[in-house]
Amino acid sequence: MRYMLLIYGNEAARAAMTEAERSADMPQWIQYTNDLQQAGVLRGGDALHFTTAATTVRGPGSSAIVTDGPFAETKEALGGYYLIDTPSLDEAIEWAKKCPGAAYGAVEVRPLMDMPVPEGQ
Repeated sequence: MRYMLLIYGNEAARAAMTEAERSADMPQWIQYTNDLQQAGVLRGGDALHFTTAATTVRGPGSSAIVTDGPFAETKEALGGYYLIDTPSLDEAIEWAKKCPGAAYGAVEVRPLMDMPVPEGQ
């Protein structure tokens, strides 16, 4: 089953980190990513820019309202994700517990829906 590990954290705390602190934080993320790869469960993942770089679209077509910023006010913002494929939710939760982001924020484990592929694709 495929799961998204959605990593939430405090952007203000992250922005306040020095370059040396950010550099010191990276090896644990690199190791975690390598562990996911070596276990054969990693399907993708990326870090996201801060919510100040976000644009939100509400509504369809010409009635859409486009605003700068995230969809909601929050103290913790989505900072990145991993897409993993594990045999069970329990295993996905174990991977989420190992995620460095769990130490200072939250890691949401959410299953992906299996959607039918349209004909001709």
